[in-house]
Amino acid sequence: QLQLVESGGGSVRPGESLRLSCTASDLTWDYHAIGWFRQAPGKEREGVACINNDSRWTYFADSVKGRITISRDNAKRTVMVEIVNLQPEDTGVYYCAARFPWRLTTVEAMCASNDDMYWGQGIQVTVSS
Repeated sequence: QLQLVESGGGSVRPGESLRLSCTASDLTWDYHAIGWFRQAPGKEREGVACINNDSRWTYFADSVKGRITISRDNAKRTVMVEIVNLQPEDTGVYYCAARFPWRLTTVEAMCASNDDMYWGQGIQVTVSS
């Protein structure tokens, strides 16, 4: 089973930026589309950014579009997201997920679902003044 480790979370003030990283040690990394999902208190988990295995396709949720970038370095088995101009509504637990390679789909469909993925343990991001 693919194991994912998130890093880079923490507490920031509104308007600041944050970079999150997701790293795996599995050699099958290159076959997985990767997504970042977040769960705000009292809300369902939502996909905020997804990227396919060769970085050709990306998808961003409307809630973060224009404020987020996603990139991956397959040699380092790492996917990174950077969110700028963070707002209190960005607060939540952020999860890295890797799509099962035998369940191929578009990055948009991946971000719209919580199914057929390996999950990291999640990392807290808090935006507060």
